[in-house]
Amino acid sequence: MKRVYRSKIDTWLLLVLLGVMGVCAYSGVNMFLSGHEAWWSYLAVWGLGVLLPLWLLTGTYYVLSPERLIVRSGPVKWQVPVSEIRSIIPTRNPLSSPALSLDRLKINYGIGKYVMISPREREAFIQQLTELSGVEVGRTRSRV
Repeated sequence: MKRVYRSKIDTWLLLVLLGVMGVCAYSGVNMFLSGHEAWWSYLAVWGLGVLLPLWLLTGTYYVLSPERLIVRSGPVKWQVPVSEIRSIIPTRNPLSSPALSLDRLKINYGIGKYVMISPREREAFIQQLTELSGVEVGRTRSRV
């Protein structure tokens, strides 16, 4: 059965993104009202400073089905075959990832590949993923 899990969002990150969006929206409006002639600059400010963070906030989620884990974060998409998952490790690693919280799970798959995610319903996600993959949290499945 396919299930969608939204990303958990840390309050500090939400405030930072909302702040960036507010400053960019304000700047874009001021540029427009001041008669700035470069129309493309409005699009850049609004696109990168308002729409992209909004897309990340609303478009970061994980779809888990018996065959694969699909990870979406705005314009980026990963597909992880469940059969290739080698380990599930809790982490607070701050490296860039499709996760809006530092309360993350590092999913190691294939040979040397990984993705860090932060499902809001963490326990339900872990339970479904361990049932589908046969991998327990904190343990590595040997390559057969």
